[in-house]
Amino acid sequence: MATDLPADPIKPGRLHAAARYGWLAIGFFFVALGVVGALLPLMPTTIFLILAAGCFARSSPRLEAWLLDHPRFGPTLRAWRRERAIPRRAKWLACIGITVGYAIFVATGRPHWPLAAAVAAMMMASALFILSRPTATAWSDA
Repeated sequence: MATDLPADPIKPGRLHAAARYGWLAIGFFFVALGVVGALLPLMPTTIFLILAAGCFARSSPRLEAWLLDHPRFGPTLRAWRRERAIPRRAKWLACIGITVGYAIFVATGRPHWPLAAAVAAMMMASALFILSRPTATAWSDA
């Protein structure tokens, strides 16, 4: 009988709170990676902030609003959210970063050709994805 079964030991409210704190922790992790990316020339910034905004949307509307209203990154994040668009300058910087990153990988790692070809294919696919997105009309909503 269904009434003879013990109650679920995980209360729904606690599970919800655990998920919320999980999303919050992952959001802070992505913000940290975005900060590192802002300081290191070959590491991306925007993708980590896009991911952080998504995590904060599930956990903290205040932190999501803080990212979306940020004077430097907010316009790009809003353009991505609204149109899945990337500003032209960001597209070029991303492609230049991918190219420089691959050149450094080949020069310092001296990989065998199958690995070099596989990495090149993945980086080209990433660059083509970036270039295939719509171009944001401006860095701001104005």
